[in-house]
Amino acid sequence: MASTISFIITSLLYLTTTLVTTFTTPSHAQYSIGVNWGTSSSHPLPPDKVVPLLKSNNITKVKLFDADPLVLQSLSASGIDVVVGVPNSMLRNLSSSKRVAESWVHDNLTRFVANVGDGGVRIEGSVLGFWQLTVELLNYHRRYIAVGDEPFLQNYGEQFKPFVLGAVTNIQMALIKAKLESKSPFYANIYPFLSIHQNKNITLDFALFKPTVHALKDGRKTYKNSFDLSFDTLVTALSRAGFPDMEIVVGQIGWPTDGAVNATSNIAQHFMEGLMEHLQSKAGSPLRPGRSPTAYIFSLLDEDLRSITTGNFERHWGVFTFDGQAKYQLNLGQSKRNLVNAQNVEYFPARWCVVNNNKDLGNVTASAHDACSVADCSALSPGGSCANISWPGNISYAFNSYYQQHDQSADACNFGGLGLLTTVDPSVDNCRFAIQLRTSSSTALKWTLVSWWRLLCLWMLLFGHIVFPTHRTS
Repeated sequence: MASTISFIITSLLYLTTTLVTTFTTPSHAQYSIGVNWGTSSSHPLPPDKVVPLLKSNNITKVKLFDADPLVLQSLSASGIDVVVGVPNSMLRNLSSSKRVAESWVHDNLTRFVANVGDGGVRIEGSVLGFWQLTVELLNYHRRYIAVGDEPFLQNYGEQFKPFVLGAVTNIQMALIKAKLESKSPFYANIYPFLSIHQNKNITLDFALFKPTVHALKDGRKTYKNSFDLSFDTLVTALSRAGFPDMEIVVGQIGWPTDGAVNATSNIAQHFMEGLMEHLQSKAGSPLRPGRSPTAYIFSLLDEDLRSITTGNFERHWGVFTFDGQAKYQLNLGQSKRNLVNAQNVEYFPARWCVVNNNKDLGNVTASAHDACSVADCSALSPGGSCANISWPGNISYAFNSYYQQHDQSADACNFGGLGLLTTVDPSVDNCRFAIQLRTSSSTALKWTLVSWWRLLCLWMLLFGHIVFPTHRTS
């Protein structure tokens, strides 16, 4: 089994995968579209706003990155199928203790699915990483539980890898003990954006499903887009490992809209439209013709606390902005109407923090770096929506990002007297100076030793991507 796992992992260059522990033949049921709902945000859109957003856009499948009880409760009686995940931070404990695994299954699965007919959550599955377990509950729906959020990513090194197998084994045994274990498909995360971001030999048009693109030949197979090429790479790897007919579900696929070159709303719309048309056509791939896989769009909302280890674009995968407003129009396959925005969203007052031009700004760049070590300044990255605003506009962006993240506290716009509060929106063209959401979970950061260490790490990461001019530009 270990050699099979190693072979599959090394065979997939731009795929991240979820390997099942029990295998089944593919289901040829109608494909469907779901979304990934992440909550790595300083001010997450409340679940009582997100669930209506999902329902108003006829989204019937959701994949979560952890088992947040408030989120699961909000999905009760919604009719939405749910995929629940185990975060990487829990892998060590789950690997070392069967009792921890049993407690996790009870707390996050059993108690939510015991009364599906009485308004419980229909937990269909969980896809957050490479290892996929499946549970069948009440003979009502297939339901999955995944262990780890892409723990084998190269950027993580050996941080999580040693604990994956043990966590999978203990979770599997806990599912069996709870009588929730069954079979599952193979989940794969496909990122055409990363393909062009990391491989200059793959063109943008090839990733965007452009009909006039130069096709790639692989023997008798012809590929006209990056998606089919990535999908068939996985099919080939599974076939060589002895599973030629395994059902494949695309666990994450999308396109970011900020934080890097080619990460824009316009390009993202072209990609998503091409993807939806391709899936709806049921053309399939050269190795799996005539059928389309179920796919989960990555992601529903932007998340300003997502790790930027891979790149600053990581915080901008949402089809909707952090506050639930559609970035572009898209037919998700359920209807021809436009996307519906989140309703009755509550914001802090229309107030921003900018740099005070009447002060001595000799040390203002250091203050901006301090702000960005905590707050989200990814839009200032090369290729980002705010990359071209001149000094001191970029300083004001950093100040405001910090100010909003800290609930518009007066102290959060001090910066040694260099900050200034204003009621005039400082946004410039596509560079949006956001106002944060007023949520019950929004609290100022607590300055502990651990917090400072994490902030220092973020600061070091940001230095390589964001440069603040130290003087006015002409």
